[in-house]
Amino acid sequence: MKLIILLLSSFILSMNLSSLEKQNDKLRILVYNTHGLPEIFINDNPKKRFPIIGEKTQDYDISLLQEDYSHHEELSSGLAKESIAIRGGMGSRLLCPFCTGSGLTSVFNLPESWTVEVENETYQTCSGWLKDANDCFAYKGFQIIKITLPSNKEFFIINTHMDAGRKNSDRSSRKKQLEHIVSTISQRTATKALIVAGDLNLHSKNPEDVKLLKKFKKELKLTDAFTGHKISEKWNILDYILYRPGNEVEFKIISVGEDKSFITEDGHLSDHPALFIEVSI
Repeated sequence: MKLIILLLSSFILSMNLSSLEKQNDKLRILVYNTHGLPEIFINDNPKKRFPIIGEKTQDYDISLLQEDYSHHEELSSGLAKESIAIRGGMGSRLLCPFCTGSGLTSVFNLPESWTVEVENETYQTCSGWLKDANDCFAYKGFQIIKITLPSNKEFFIINTHMDAGRKNSDRSSRKKQLEHIVSTISQRTATKALIVAGDLNLHSKNPEDVKLLKKFKKELKLTDAFTGHKISEKWNILDYILYRPGNEVEFKIISVGEDKSFITEDGHLSDHPALFIEVSI
């Protein structure tokens, strides 16, 4: 009788473990260019905006931020105590005393059982010092984020901010920057689920930018999460969330959109939309 009970208990335990393995984890991801240039270059109040932006990251499991150049302390003041914020490459003050870092910051509010590893890459090209959007004063690049689930399954996220400007030289830089991402991660993430997100500065209504985006998506087998979804006509489409499934992990989209709460009585918290995606894993 004891043997039967023991076998029955083992069977029930096995059933429960199998059921747990099939449960989906939900993940809410924010993608937001924070408009964080030094105060001398902007005509609003970043010291007021950035603590609010920090508070709003508490609603997300992962926040992929761009242009966190000069107000990181204010941003950090709004984060949850448990939040982990990892900044992108800061560059060399010795080589360029007036340059800023990459402006990339990734904020994580994940369970302790999830492991996060972040590597920072700096682009090897830029366009514009005293003109063409002045991109060379920033060490723009991308963050390679590897997330390992409790099951030891992995997926990757890329947070990036690419060259701005509308001239051919700017577009040439963006082309090389996309190639940099592909050459760095294609083999490493070949069988892994992948999300690439950020301010790509590829204008959705510019045919040449669209060509670059299509080629990039094809090379990494990515799908635009916002295909078929519209955001407010107030914004130019420069920010993207691209994704693909992997052999171990698959993303199922629950919802995508613009978080319209990123606004105060003074106006929007940035000159970019706050985009989000919610997926089950």
